[in-house]
Amino acid sequence: MRELRIAVLNAAHRDANTTRNFRRELEGSISEFDATEGEAPDHFDYDAAVVTGSRSSVYWDDDWMQPTREWVDEAIDRGIPFLGVCWGHQLLADVLGGTVEDMGAYEVGYSEIEQTADSRLFDGIDESFTAFTSHSDEVTELPPGATPLAANEYSNHGFRKGRVFGVQFHPEYDTKTARELVHRKELSDERLESILSEITEENYRNACEAKLVFDNFLAFAREATATEVATPAGTDANATPEAGCSD
Repeated sequence: MRELRIAVLNAAHRDANTTRNFRRELEGSISEFDATEGEAPDHFDYDAAVVTGSRSSVYWDDDWMQPTREWVDEAIDRGIPFLGVCWGHQLLADVLGGTVEDMGAYEVGYSEIEQTADSRLFDGIDESFTAFTSHSDEVTELPPGATPLAANEYSNHGFRKGRVFGVQFHPEYDTKTARELVHRKELSDERLESILSEITEENYRNACEAKLVFDNFLAFAREATATEVATPAGTDANATPEAGCSD
């Protein structure tokens, strides 16, 4: 079986942790593009695509975002399976017609999240699970036809539309990434110490269950690729793969 060809659109403003984390979690032949430098793939010969987090907001009018939006929009139309994480989750929702807004609060640290629908993206993950979070924007309105998959008291934390999946939490984070992120934020001393005290090996191990979203997404992408090979010309490339691939 050949390796999956995966395009990673990295919007993390050259944060080395992001490259390390996603390369650790994604098994395949990875082509990484620095979205914040205006980089986007020049073709669509990929089996899957992933959009990372960012310290930017989707609704900002930054020039670097446009090439990413344009490529993502066409790639979705071509049926490439997508996984968006945090900012990537919000960008995919926005491109598909959803709404992203400032939620008026900052969720950060290890949070409890509830599944709200059965989905193969969460296969093997408990209905209530722990994951690291860091966001002040949220998807306030899902794209038309999207299925909400997870949420907590702050926001939606997961959705699916066709071959597109988004998660608001950070399944890729390790403790090094979490600590460095928290130190960069403008937090009161009390909140900083409180959050840092939660970044323990025990909480990290508890959150590792959420990493299954990567394995589950890649399994979906493999099945989608197999379906493409078996699908006669002229049929719908965006159709959901058969057995085991629907929510």
